[in-house]
Amino acid sequence: MKVDVLLGLQWGDEGKGKVVDVLTPRYDIITRFQGGPNAGHTLEFNNIKHVLHNIPSGIFREDKLNMITNGVVLDPIVFKSEIDTLEAMQVNLTKNLWISKRAHLILPTHRILDAASEAAKGKSKIGSTLKGIGPTYMDKTGRNGLRVGDIELNFKEKYEALKAKHMQLLKQYDYEYNLDEEALFFEGIEVIRKFRHVNTEYEIFKALEQGKTILAEGAQGTLLDIDFGSYPFVTSSNTICAGACTGMGLAPAYVGEVYGIFKAYCTRVGGGPFPTELLGEDGEKLREIGKEYGATTGRPRRCGWLDLVALKYSLMLNGVTQLIMTKTDVLDTFDVIKVATAYSVNGELTDQMPYELDAQIRPVFTELPGWNTDLTGIRSKEQFPGELNDYIAFLEKELKVPVKYVGVGPDREQIIEM
Repeated sequence: MKVDVLLGLQWGDEGKGKVVDVLTPRYDIITRFQGGPNAGHTLEFNNIKHVLHNIPSGIFREDKLNMITNGVVLDPIVFKSEIDTLEAMQVNLTKNLWISKRAHLILPTHRILDAASEAAKGKSKIGSTLKGIGPTYMDKTGRNGLRVGDIELNFKEKYEALKAKHMQLLKQYDYEYNLDEEALFFEGIEVIRKFRHVNTEYEIFKALEQGKTILAEGAQGTLLDIDFGSYPFVTSSNTICAGACTGMGLAPAYVGEVYGIFKAYCTRVGGGPFPTELLGEDGEKLREIGKEYGATTGRPRRCGWLDLVALKYSLMLNGVTQLIMTKTDVLDTFDVIKVATAYSVNGELTDQMPYELDAQIRPVFTELPGWNTDLTGIRSKEQFPGELNDYIAFLEKELKVPVKYVGVGPDREQIIEM
């Protein structure tokens, strides 16, 4: 058996949580392999919206095992809040949620360092979610971090030592703070203690030997990858398929299908370059129809047309085998839909992502007719209007990867298999 990987191909917010929920019945185990509570994976069913930050999106299927693996950074405060919400809904958690001993913990001082660092950047701030993700990964690579396995022995002593280092670092910032969240942090630690802590790399390998099926759920999006994203406006982890290998202890030979998720248009939260961004009426229209506000921060998302230069780059990096297009219904009322098929960089055409996505880039658009049809009630591909079929055919020809699922609304019933 192999592990199938599901990834975002844009700047995040592509609808990964919803798609994982739809695909979960086909799998025995769902994992989260990187990122932390800066992710907001939204699922909707029975007219109820659910937003998950740390916990894999397979948690609502009672017969599925979910794993938080070593590549994730875990905030005990956010984790406890999620657990409280899910337990109130009668979701069985201690049975079907395991946590890697190697997953790093986000301390209250990590969040303070994040906020202080972002404030000090002034106009050059990167748009951090202020969840402490960056400082936690910095401690991980700096070999200072605390991990879930550390909870089991002399944890308070280890915590105080790392907190002292952080408070020393904070002296370089002109930033007022308090440690009011410490009590909540230790309450969260006690909640984490209730769960099974495992070496997930061994458990995953054992599951594969037993013929079990596994889906790995990525967070954020390819264009936010620490190495290949629009640096420095990126996240602090590897969001590409290779990140599933390091984030789970998975040998590359065990990667199976790679599902790549993209919106039928583009969005981005926070700062950073965005070549196809729409600053006028069309951008506002996309935002309002698509309800484009961050699931984690609530910030309005920047909106623009679909960018095939960026999308092809993501396909190349991830080895995507199947495409999933979401929020197609947001384009229902557009007479003309534009797609960027190339960039003009200083007057020269290119189909490659430049080293820097600066103001000298101008997207070159292809125009396609809109379908002017309400897609939200459609439940089979046979009901698709011809213009939508043409749009999908155009994308498949350009991208050379099949579109296997199309989302026409927020509910799990509105993912149409092609």
